[in-house]
Amino acid sequence: MSAHTTDPTVVIRAARGSDGNTLDNLARLDSQRPLAGEVLVAEQDGALVAAIGGDRVIADPFRRTADLVALLRLRAGGASAAHSPRRGLVRTPLARTA
Repeated sequence: MSAHTTDPTVVIRAARGSDGNTLDNLARLDSQRPLAGEVLVAEQDGALVAAIGGDRVIADPFRRTADLVALLRLRAGGASAAHSPRRGLVRTPLARTA
């Protein structure tokens, strides 16, 4: 019998006022100061695990977030995204986690 794995559900969205405490806790967990200004967040299976504000990123150090951080940077308008004709659509398979 083969094991069935599912890809995690990922949502990239603008931070809301109700995310404030969660973002503060995420920054503290990552030994960073909180983000300010416009912030994009990455949720994985309903949990906020990474965020970008300006040129700063915070992420849960106990999760694999490199792919999510890359998606946040693309969505925030990083150098790679500026050259993409389909900038608003990002379909990137995430690495499976054990």
